[in-house]
Amino acid sequence: MTPRFTVWGIPGIPEIGPGDDLVALIATAIEAQSAADPDAALLPGDILVVTSKIVSKAEGMQVPAAEREQAIAADTVRVVAERVHPGGTFRIVETRQGLVMAAAGIDMSNVPEGTALRLPADPDASARVLCEGLRRHFGVDIGIIVTDTIGRAWRIGQTDMAIGAAGVQLTDDLRGSNDANGRPLHVTQAVIADEIAGAADLVKGKTTGIPVAVVRGLGRFVLGLDAPGARTLSRTGDDDMFRFGSAEAYRLGYDAALADVKSKSKQRQD
Repeated sequence: MTPRFTVWGIPGIPEIGPGDDLVALIATAIEAQSAADPDAALLPGDILVVTSKIVSKAEGMQVPAAEREQAIAADTVRVVAERVHPGGTFRIVETRQGLVMAAAGIDMSNVPEGTALRLPADPDASARVLCEGLRRHFGVDIGIIVTDTIGRAWRIGQTDMAIGAAGVQLTDDLRGSNDANGRPLHVTQAVIADEIAGAADLVKGKTTGIPVAVVRGLGRFVLGLDAPGARTLSRTGDDDMFRFGSAEAYRLGYDAALADVKSKSKQRQD
């Protein structure tokens, strides 16, 4: 059989506000779509990809736009890099969710005027709530991936990645197997969750008003609810090979050199 998967968006999800029941709203939209198109009814092994923005809205993560800088500071564990520009200071930070993102992922697009939106407090927990609720509602085992948009340090533009997940295998670890030519693979570890997130964004987009998509044909990656969440994908701390921005690296090098000079000077005096 030729390998293939399909992706489609779910229209009809209304503007989300604090306290809204996402399980009920998503389920209603899916049922309305499948009434017109029976092939769109959920099947075991389907994966729903949900934009984090509607999760944040339902969880009440809105803040006044005037308080965006305070919210960035509150959600920042450490500053990875920063650059001053005419409009202020651009910061890439590690967030309390374990993500490395510009401005702590706090966004002002697709939100009411004068509002900024923080990321969900615990995207994996949010994904589990959605996964449990929708599995119970439809009676089929599905997976959930919660996504957000990021830039990449060495690539222009942005793409979507998984920031929360439930019931989904996150990676396909090929280390120890052989490639098509029989050569051993030592480092290849495909991040399935991010690849699905990027594919789903092609039908969700940022301007269509479609915040949820269905991916079908990858049921082999749907697991139990005890599967690890997307936070395990983050490479932070000592595992981050590029954890210092240029300004931080300069300061660390300067401080180290200064300490060395002081130490040698003290030794000479002694």
